[in-house]
Amino acid sequence: MSETIECRASRRGRTWVVFVAEHGVYGHGRTLKAARENTEQGLALAGVTAEVTITPVTPELEKLRSAEDTYMATLNEAVAALALRRAPLSDIALATRTSTRRVKLLLTERLTSSSDLNPVEDSH
Repeated sequence: MSETIECRASRRGRTWVVFVAEHGVYGHGRTLKAARENTEQGLALAGVTAEVTITPVTPELEKLRSAEDTYMATLNEAVAALALRRAPLSDIALATRTSTRRVKLLLTERLTSSSDLNPVEDSH
């Protein structure tokens, strides 16, 4: 499958319902897996060969995603602040209740994104 289509699934009773607006295709299923497979079959009938990625949507899930986003932003700030104060990675991990590996990853991502924002100019 060459294309990936991202869809949102809503719960209607005991069924997940998916609508792919750009192709006018509906899919459904009692499970998210069944809804994805049904949506892929509907797209195939419309002549579209694509892998479908489904994001389930309910008010509670939206609230959960918002809380996760807030947590990640706050964790990033705490890790960066402790790193600026030259705290050892193991101390940062203990203080933030996360793994040393995750701390390293967050610091690496922060360095990568800051270097993308401030490209070094070549003076040659």
